[in-house]
Amino acid sequence: MWYDERQQGLGDQFINRIGDLFDRLGTSPTVYPVWPDTGVAPVPIRRAVADQFPYVVAFETHDDHVLILAVAHGKRRPLYWLARASEPG
Repeated sequence: MWYDERQQGLGDQFINRIGDLFDRLGTSPTVYPVWPDTGVAPVPIRRAVADQFPYVVAFETHDDHVLILAVAHGKRRPLYWLARASEPG
């Protein structure tokens, strides 16, 4: 992993931070803001920022689950994952 090439153990820290963020999304997804510029999506897309790392999680909230669309670098290829959003209906 790129992070481990930079510093031993940093890759594990990244995985743990993202895992912790997924846990929080599962329990309180609506506390995260709607992602700007995604208003055309049929289901609101929310974003959660990872602690310590420049990554964000794009996700949708549904009645019975949270759908993760992307774990994306915050500065690269903005909204490349938008095509993964749920279709209307």
